[in-house]
Amino acid sequence: MPNIMQPSRKKFLLWTTAVLSSVTLFKFLPAKKTKKIDTVKMLTEDGTLVEIDRDKIPGSKRKNITDPQLKGWIKNKPAQN
Repeated sequence: MPNIMQPSRKKFLLWTTAVLSSVTLFKFLPAKKTKKIDTVKMLTEDGTLVEIDRDKIPGSKRKNITDPQLKGWIKNKPAQN
C-alpha cells in the first residue's frame, strides 16, 4: 500500500487536470458587465466645452459645419471682473 504523502505521477496528473478544468470553468461563468457611459464633447454657444451622453443626442443626422460657420456662431465671452 503506497504512502498517502508520497507524490505519485497519477495524483499529480489528477490534481493538474482538476485545477485546469476548474480554471476553464470560470471562463464560462457570466461576468458582471458594467455599462460604459459614452460621452461626447461639444462646444456651447458661449464657448464652454461640455460633455454630453451620446444617447441623449437626438437624431442620426449629424453633419459637420464649416470653419466660417463656426467662427460666426461662437460669441465672445464677456469679460468677468
